Amino acid sequence: MQRNSAVEEAISILANTMRLHAESQMRFGNLFKVDREEAINNLDRAFEAKLEAFHTLYDVSKTIFSYFDHGDTALLIAVRNAIHHRNHPLFRSLYSRLFFDGDASRWLGASFLLASYPTLHGSPIRMSHYVRLDDLDARLDPTLVSPYLDASLKGDKAKQRFMLIERQLGLAAIRQKGFSEHYPENQIYLDLVPVFTSAACRTFKAMKAAGITFKGFDAGVYLQLFTSEIEVDLSNPKFEVLPIVFTPQSRTLASRA
Repeated sequence: MQRNSAVEEAISILANTMRLHAESQMRFGNLFKVDREEAINNLDRAFEAKLEAFHTLYDVSKTIFSYFDHGDTALLIAVRNAIHHRNHPLFRSLYSRLFFDGDASRWLGASFLLASYPTLHGSPIRMSHYVRLDDLDARLDPTLVSPYLDASLKGDKAKQRFMLIERQLGLAAIRQKGFSEHYPENQIYLDLVPVFTSAACRTFKAMKAAGITFKGFDAGVYLQLFTSEIEVDLSNPKFEVLPIVFTPQSRTLASRA
């Protein structure tokens, strides 16, 4: 069927961008020591390519799977749309904000609260892409009346989408953790990689159940990994603290505690 062919191609492209992002992550540390700007931009663009590819899969498979019934898939589509239109300052990565917004030394002595999600099988996801939690609120929470609010949904639909994402991703618990430990809003970050992983697992399982063929080497690898080996626990956010201990002349990142 023609529809299946389009879905198969979209899965293949998505799997390819997933591999390229993983490769950019592996190269990041060494490249960062040589060229911060290139290292950060390469990693950010690789993650954004994954979002674009995921949206393409959504476009051609939304009659197979209800993307807006789940917090992880709904959030990815919303973030992709926000980044795609770029009519706001939201959803820039932690590294981009640290190193590209003026003198990095202004953060010396500060700490960032980093929220992420564990896997149910215990092995950690060794990649990350942190964005500010208040960026997500500004884009999706209609009660804030933000100038950057997503205008594609209005009224009850916008409220329902935000409540779904907030509930399924435990965002209230993340905010409470940050506020109780006196972190400013602009120092509370959410890791989108486990959200993406969860969404890919959910979507790939639906595609497999619908009889879609996973064509190509990358798609074949991720079929096994994302349909039977990995599962993310979005109901149980975990926290790390990132203290800023570098100097302006340092070519190394701050260590996590």
